[in-house]
Amino acid sequence: MRVLVVEDDLRLAGLVRRGLTADGFAVQVCHDGNQGLALGKARAFDAIVLDIMLPGRNGYRVCADLRAAQVWTPILMLTAKDGVYDEAEGLDTGADDYLTKPFSYVVLVARLRALIRRGQAARPALLTAGDLTLDPATRRCHRGPAEIRLTSKEFQVLECLLRRREEVVSRAEVIEAVWDSAEEPAPNLVEVYISALRRKIDAPFGRRSITTIRSVGYRLGADGGA
Repeated sequence: MRVLVVEDDLRLAGLVRRGLTADGFAVQVCHDGNQGLALGKARAFDAIVLDIMLPGRNGYRVCADLRAAQVWTPILMLTAKDGVYDEAEGLDTGADDYLTKPFSYVVLVARLRALIRRGQAARPALLTAGDLTLDPATRRCHRGPAEIRLTSKEFQVLECLLRRREEVVSRAEVIEAVWDSAEEPAPNLVEVYISALRRKIDAPFGRRSITTIRSVGYRLGADGGA
């Protein structure tokens, strides 16, 4: 199993390389974002361990540029940052998992093995409803030529509805698809995100694509005029 480690902390990079090598991985290490991008594009790896705070090009840009180049190698991002917004930004650029420093080496290996077992998924198909387009690979949303900026959760809620286009999706099904099982979202949280989506994907364009089915859930279908 070939792993690329992109980490500018020489000591940490050395420790990770020695540990992974001892566990049977073939490891290549580099210490800046530009080299990491070049290697990720030029060579076949089973997984990439990618720091965020890198010289030359940060990990967010490396990840986004790899995905834009159709490189779907599983990426595990490492960072000294924490907080949901940092994690969301990493995942939004196309990363598959996220680990905050300091981390347990045992957890790092377990996460890597899980990513490698999943393999490289093919680029997800575009999800559409009329001129509304959602790209799960690049995490971008468009209404016609206009790009719409969505938060991570807004994107996930919209993706859930688009994957069930023209079907009624219950609040419980949205929660199951979007929120972690350990989380306990407030009863009205789904409606909050639905309202936010309507303000972004419908109202500015004179559309009514999301319908509330009272006491049941929501349906996203063909666009309706306002």
